[in-house]
Order: sequence, then C-alpha cells, then structure tokens
Amino acid sequence: MPSATATHQASPVRGPTRERPASGSLFLLLIAVCTAVTAANIYLAAPLLPLISHDFGTTPSAVAWIASVAQLGYAAGLLFFAPLGDRVNRRPLVAWLSVATTVALLTAAVAPGTAALAAAVFVAAAATVIPQLLVPLVAARAPADRRARHVAAVIAGLFTGIVAARVLGGLAGQGLGWRWVFAGSAVLTLALGLATALALPSDRPARQGGLFSGIAELPGLLRRSPELRRSCVRQAGMFGAWSALWTSLALLLTGPAYGLSTATAGLFGLFGLTASAVAPLAGGLVDRFGAARVVGTAFALAAVAVPLFWLGGHVLPALFAAAIAIHAALVASHVANQTVALTTTTAPATANTAYVVSGFAGGALASAAAGPAFGHWGWAGVCAVAGVWLALGWATTMRTGRR
Repeated sequence: MPSATATHQASPVRGPTRERPASGSLFLLLIAVCTAVTAANIYLAAPLLPLISHDFGTTPSAVAWIASVAQLGYAAGLLFFAPLGDRVNRRPLVAWLSVATTVALLTAAVAPGTAALAAAVFVAAAATVIPQLLVPLVAARAPADRRARHVAAVIAGLFTGIVAARVLGGLAGQGLGWRWVFAGSAVLTLALGLATALALPSDRPARQGGLFSGIAELPGLLRRSPELRRSCVRQAGMFGAWSALWTSLALLLTGPAYGLSTATAGLFGLFGLTASAVAPLAGGLVDRFGAARVVGTAFALAAVAVPLFWLGGHVLPALFAAAIAIHAALVASHVANQTVALTTTTAPATANTAYVVSGFAGGALASAAAGPAFGHWGWAGVCAVAGVWLALGWATTMRTGRR
C-alpha cells in the first residue's frame, strides 16, 4: 500500500495562480472559523426540534424530517455551487453565498409553520457550501507532505461548528427561543463569510466549458477514478451512521427515557469536541501511513460505537462512550477519504463535490429513515438504521479493495 505522502507528491492537484499569499496560520485559522460558523447552519435545527414542535403544536418525531431537509439542501448546494471553485473567482462567490445564507436564516427565524421553516432551512443549507469551496483551495496550496494536516485543520473547524450548533443552539434556544438561534446564526454567517471573502486571493481559473458544466463532468470523473468512488461510498456509509444517531439524539434525551431539557440535551454535543481533537491526529496518520489504514480503523471503531449507542438508550455512561467513539471514527474517516478525493483527479473542486454530495446524501437518507424508525421502534430502531448504513459502507470497502 503506497503511503499518503507518495500519493500526494504524484497528485494531479494544481494550485491556482496566486495574486497574494493565501497560506499561513492566520489565513488557515480564518478559514477554519468561517467553516465552523457556516457548517453549524446545517445542523442548527436538530437540537431545536423539541422547541420547534412545541411552538407549532406537534410532536418532536413529526418535525424530525426538517433535519433531513437541511442535509438534502446542503447536498443540492454542493452539486450546483461547489464545482464552481474550478471555474470562477472564489471571492465574489463566497460573498454572495454568505448573503444568501443570511437571508434564508432570517426567513427561517420568522417562519409561520413547518413547511415555511423547512423551505428556508433547505435554502440556507444549499447556500452554506462555503466550507467545500475553501477546502480545495487549502489542499492545493499546502505542502505535499502536509496536505492531509492542512485539510484536517479545516475539518476540525467544520466539526467544531457541528458541536456549537448542538451545544450553543440548545442553550440559546432554551433561553431565548429557537427563532433567535436562527437570527443569531444569520449575523455570524454574514460577518465571517464576508471577512473570509475579503481575505481570499482573487484567483481567476481558466474556465473550460459552461459555468455549470462541472455537474455534467461528475459521472465521468467518478467512472475514471475508482479511488474517488471508494472514498464517496465509504463516507456515505460512515456519515449515514453518524447522522442517524446524532440527528435523533435530542429525541432520546428529551423523551421519557431521560427527560432532559433541550438545553441540557444540547450540552451532550460537547462530546463532539472529540472530532476537533482527532482531526489533526488523523491528518498526521494519513500523511504517514496512508488513507486506507486510517479508514479501516475508523470503521472498526464505529462498529463498536453503534451497539454502545443502543446500550446508551438505557445506560447514560454508555451513551457518553458511544458519542466519543462515533465522532472519532467519523472525523478520521472524513480526513482520510477527503484527502484522497482532493488529490486523485485534475479537478479537485468537482471531485470534492462528488465526495461531499455522496456523504451528505447518505446522511440525509439515514436521517430520513431514523425519524420513522424512532417513531415505530424507539431508539433501537435508530441504532438499527445506523448499523445498516455502516455495514453497507464497510462491505463496499471490502469488495472494492484497499487503497
């Protein structure tokens, strides 16, 4: 098995012409913070579901589909907007997407019903694809022997945003109401998005084909790159397992089993900080040992986490251990698979689109299945959905071989 370093050195990724320096710790930090804020928008609704259902006079399980709508919106936004990173100047694109996300979040804050809220959440998630416009830029400008570590820094920001959405969203929602959470996120998105746009280099990639021709290129890109296909399917399985569990967790914690408040349940998201801590370590391991070994270890860890989640439906300490394990598995797999996706073709932004759309499509489908499963079979049904998604990703990994 070739090392990741060797793969990176032979990588066809081409960095764009620089108009100004766009590397260094401060620039990387700004991108990581912007990624955290924008990624939080995708998961903002999940910890607020009990409050939303109460406000609209329904049950939490009846509005659980809104969390799936956010993930489907993000996948749609990735499909249309993320490939533009290979074709247009990122600065105005990031600025306009930040404005669009802000408007959608403000619309969600004043939504009169679940349908209007779901529509606003879909648009906000579709426009908040800024992290996936920035990751290819970071990968292209990083030294070959440290590329996975640079990608991991941005991924750490992404998962920090996911944690913030659950923890701060739950606390703020309990104290101020769920509508103010959406409004506050709108302000942060606008501020960080515009600041990041100003800091980006004004690169003008040579456009080949139409503006949205990257969408048409996706099938051929996947067909020509088995490594990209493997990364897509692996992460769809892993992300689906995580998503089914994490988007349904508030229903378990605020339900009869534990009876926690929304704010207290939101604090459970602090276990997600595991992801932020693991990301840099995973990046170093990928650079040193290669992606396949890291992904295999991640799947083994997730296989332990799923039964721990099932046990956690009755025993709270098991839920603690399961949360740590699933986040560590998800981020390690994500760092490894996304590094492969970014370095295996000559169109990194388009390849990244295929990769992230696959992951979020898997996550959205798993979340959509988890809601009815919780309604019919309780927490055990959610764990079964997670186990099925994880098994599918692992079986495909084994069948198609190792990288």
